[in-house]
Amino acid sequence: MVESSRCGGTALRNLSGDKGTILVVDDEASIRRILQTRLEMIGYSVVTASDGEEALSAFRLLTPDLIVLDVMMPKLDGYGVCQELRKQSDVPIIMLTALADVADRITGLELGADDYMTKPFSPKELEARIACVLKRRSHKTSINTIPNSLIIHVGNLKIDINKRQVHKNEQRIRLTGVEFSLLEKLRESFRKDFFKG
Repeated sequence: MVESSRCGGTALRNLSGDKGTILVVDDEASIRRILQTRLEMIGYSVVTASDGEEALSAFRLLTPDLIVLDVMMPKLDGYGVCQELRKQSDVPIIMLTALADVADRITGLELGADDYMTKPFSPKELEARIACVLKRRSHKTSINTIPNSLIIHVGNLKIDINKRQVHKNEQRIRLTGVEFSLLEKLRESFRKDFFKG
């Protein structure tokens, strides 16, 4: 069922999609429309926002499964949105922007984006990247089914696998998505080697 409504300027539609909910944040209405139409056609629920402040409001209301995030937007840019989201969540973020310089891509990834695509872009490629990121995410969630294995204490470090956060002496250490994934791989490797011998 497709239902349209407005929520503080944020468009809410088709919130019964089988594949999950995606928040599309872009100040260009044409890009929001194209992505919303294409993603809904393949089974996602789509929420749209036209600026950074709307994006944060929509995130708080709906907790989407993934965010497609433009960088250059009014009110609060995509880098600022990414920083705010990483303070409270590890929701997958794919940055979609006209900023094609290597330094811009590195900035996005260092702030915690999981992927980065430049405009002009192929909607089909973006759909494939969304599917891959969500597949990795669901695989990681299914691996950690034992509640006690979700928080690991090593000396004065606390690693929260569910929240994808690391704390040292109760102070949060900010890691990018890639850095946390590497930490998880090290943990898995250590666990396999430890239990082999």
